[in-house]
Amino acid sequence: MAAKKKTGKKVPAVSPDFLDRQRESLRRTHRQVIYLNDYELAAVKEYCRQFKISARSSLYRQAIMERILSGLDEKHPTLF
Repeated sequence: MAAKKKTGKKVPAVSPDFLDRQRESLRRTHRQVIYLNDYELAAVKEYCRQFKISARSSLYRQAIMERILSGLDEKHPTLF
């Protein structure tokens, strides 16, 4: 098979300022606290043990955001 010939086109580099702004916008700075009862905490611990999850905060974040985003998709604004 013939090797592909390079086109010589340069891909523009991403601006370091852009990367800094993007990194800054993804930084989590807003603290939220939730309280669980004994049964809820036991269920979360068992789930984490079964699926070998060590970071519960990411589990909570992912579950909450999935629920919020799916709710927003279901109740999207309509024209009429």
